[in-house]
Amino acid sequence: MRRYLTILGIIAMILLSACSSEKNTFTNRWFHNTTSRYNAVFYAKANIGEIEKTIEKSHREDFTQVLPIFFPIDSALIDQNEELLVDVRDFASKAIDWHRISKWVDDSYFLLGLADYYDGKFDESSNTFRYLNVNSKKKRVRHRSLIQLMRQFTDIGNFEDAAYVIEYLSKESGINTENKFLLYKTLAYYYDQRQDVNGKIGALDRAISLTKDKKEKSRINFILAQLYQREGLDALAYSYYNEAVKGNPPYELAFFAQLFAQQVAELNKSKDVKRVRSYYDELFKDSKNKDLRDVILYEKALFELKQDDVQEAEKLLILAAKQESNNPLQKSYIYQKLAEINFEIKKDFKTTKYYLDSALAQIRPTDKIYAEINQKKGIFDNYVTHYEIINKNDSLIRLSQMSAEEQEMVAELFIKQEEERLLREAEQKSQQRSSGIFDNLLAFGGRGSGESFYFDNNLAMQRGSIEFYRNWGTRPLDDNWRRNIQGFQSSTRGNGALGPMSDTREEDRAEEQSSIIGQLPDKKSLLAQIPKTEEDVNLLREKLEESYFELGKLLYFDFKESLMSIEYLESLITTYPNSNKKAEAYYILYLANQEINGNPTLYVQRLNREFPDSPFTYSVNNPDAIKGNQAFLESSKLYKEAYEQYYAGNYAAARSIIRSTLENYPLTKNTSRLILLDIMVSGKVDDAERYKYRLENYIQTTEDGQLVKLARNMLLALTGEQVEIRSEREEVAMESQNNEEQTSETEEEAENEEDSPYRENPNQTHIFVIALDPEKARESKNLLADLETFHAQNFANSRLRTGNMNLNRQEVIFIVSPFNNAERAIAYRNKFMDDFNSGSIEKSDKENSFLISIENFQELNRRKNLNEYRQFYRRVYK
Repeated sequence: MRRYLTILGIIAMILLSACSSEKNTFTNRWFHNTTSRYNAVFYAKANIGEIEKTIEKSHREDFTQVLPIFFPIDSALIDQNEELLVDVRDFASKAIDWHRISKWVDDSYFLLGLADYYDGKFDESSNTFRYLNVNSKKKRVRHRSLIQLMRQFTDIGNFEDAAYVIEYLSKESGINTENKFLLYKTLAYYYDQRQDVNGKIGALDRAISLTKDKKEKSRINFILAQLYQREGLDALAYSYYNEAVKGNPPYELAFFAQLFAQQVAELNKSKDVKRVRSYYDELFKDSKNKDLRDVILYEKALFELKQDDVQEAEKLLILAAKQESNNPLQKSYIYQKLAEINFEIKKDFKTTKYYLDSALAQIRPTDKIYAEINQKKGIFDNYVTHYEIINKNDSLIRLSQMSAEEQEMVAELFIKQEEERLLREAEQKSQQRSSGIFDNLLAFGGRGSGESFYFDNNLAMQRGSIEFYRNWGTRPLDDNWRRNIQGFQSSTRGNGALGPMSDTREEDRAEEQSSIIGQLPDKKSLLAQIPKTEEDVNLLREKLEESYFELGKLLYFDFKESLMSIEYLESLITTYPNSNKKAEAYYILYLANQEINGNPTLYVQRLNREFPDSPFTYSVNNPDAIKGNQAFLESSKLYKEAYEQYYAGNYAAARSIIRSTLENYPLTKNTSRLILLDIMVSGKVDDAERYKYRLENYIQTTEDGQLVKLARNMLLALTGEQVEIRSEREEVAMESQNNEEQTSETEEEAENEEDSPYRENPNQTHIFVIALDPEKARESKNLLADLETFHAQNFANSRLRTGNMNLNRQEVIFIVSPFNNAERAIAYRNKFMDDFNSGSIEKSDKENSFLISIENFQELNRRKNLNEYRQFYRRVYK
């Protein structure tokens, strides 16, 4: 017994001595290696793995877009799992402090760097990875650290440093297979961010041969197939889609791989086309694909478009839009494709606008396709606005020229046509219902397409509602309405067992009938819209004139529809020969006729004859003139020279510089200033009548508010009316100073524009943003509610939405959207600065609020650098 106790004591002494992290003996190393690996390092790795799995699970793949190389990291998701990162740091730190002589210290440092990387602490993680590259004796850890450093540089757009790491790793030897796979995968990510498709394909092709993970292989094969398909290499795409199906991938990936393979399959015979159609039909019938039926119909529609069957494709897309789905992005793609068909093929711009509305309603501002759809929607909104003004105002003007009896007849005819339209729509709904599966089931019970029950028959309901409206007007539905006393009936109706259900059905019927009646116009309201005075008619004509011009301009520049543009602009100059937009209309007609090989010379002649001093005339006379920033900078210098000559009294020299500048640099930001300065010269050397005419014409045609104000004061001074603001000299001097400031900004912009990731786009939808630090954001619980109250009081009809999100670790942003363009967003911010009061934010927070376009918001959300955007904001918006 004593012998055993002695042995146990010796073993205990050995173990206790092995606990020392100072002695570098075999026993010590064995103990610390084992304890570190299977305790602290093991748990730290497990927590990192759990975070990575959470990131993967939270990401919803959008298979219609090229899949991302790495799953995107959501800072909000990381915040929710902060405890895991705390544990990683705790375990890794213990492995370093308690087991300093173990061979797992470098791995522990790497895990610390990885925790900082996922936590968005890029400076700390970068320092850790650099430290390991310099100090670690393990090639595996060194290489893994450099690969992670390359990914981090790529994340933040630091491509120069990323390229340096790539070059460094290319000279390294002994990179193991696991690290080689990660290296080529990260290299593919680098090329993806640089938009180098060939490099991305090459890197993924190398990566796929270095992994045995079947799930990983399937995903990379799918990405390669998508890339080859977009490059037009259908045969390769088909091969990779088939490879993606192997290895038991997730069901959705396998489904889309099979689906997309049909898009790139070679179809040489009609039986192949039938086979593909049959394949889509079988997929649609499969109960496993119930939630993906909208996708199947969408893909089949794309297939039919390839077969040039536009009608069938449109029919399938409409059917796809009606399918139930939990993927709003897919719905957006469906509506977007319907919009494309109506725009590009059917040339139905009005329907296109409504499909774009539907597409936009399905997605968030942070989705990739939001900016593209929203930009298009803004253009089509303008089209529909002006198109409807033309139709409405033209009709009202023609009606105003009729007698009262004729007007009543037209109104009655219109109401009758609306009744017939509503009945046709009801009949179509009835026909659609009769083809449904529920109707077929009801048929076995003696009911069905006949719809003998009144409230199941849309046509009968519609006809009854119209008849009721004809006889009784807008009288509300009410039982026993003829009786003088209804108290008993009203009091007892809800007491029975079926009372609530009966009331609900009656309310539903009342709502349905009310909505039907609401669609019918009232003759009195129709007649009230007809203008009664010449002044009212003139207002309609002014709007009509503007819409003809705006529609012609939009059709040429945005829709590239030269013929349609010519039609509207010719109507403008024919109907309104004295329009102040005539010179610009001539210019657009000149451009449009160039496009269709028409007669642009005609409009050159008209411009020179009717508007010899117009900037558009200078432009057509010098089509090869320098344009852009260079033209602006040169014209700014010459404007300054002309300005100095004018105030020196050298009017002939000033006019000479102005005219040569307009000829050599037409249509720049300085054009309006130069023309006003030329008018001022006219005031000194020409007669008063010409000076007055040019000022009046300038006021009507110039859009710059400051310059128009200046011209108007010059006109007031000429006519002898009192001017209450600065003298002409002070105004022009101030304007010249503004011009110099703008020139300076433009020079800086010319130098930095290519470096800035943000672009100026005032016509794009904008967002208003308040940025707060996380602690203040937590305290500002009532901010969203205060904003909603502010909107209800000041922007009740604007349908503004509010929300908040984490931009990065240091900033939480509160968002108000949407604003159709920068002008409306600026007006909102001005109102916000003047009238918004909330205890949740301080004055400095209000002053730091800013505006951003959708496209720039997506860039900001990617870069996470608010200070970088603020520099752009101050330059462009202030």
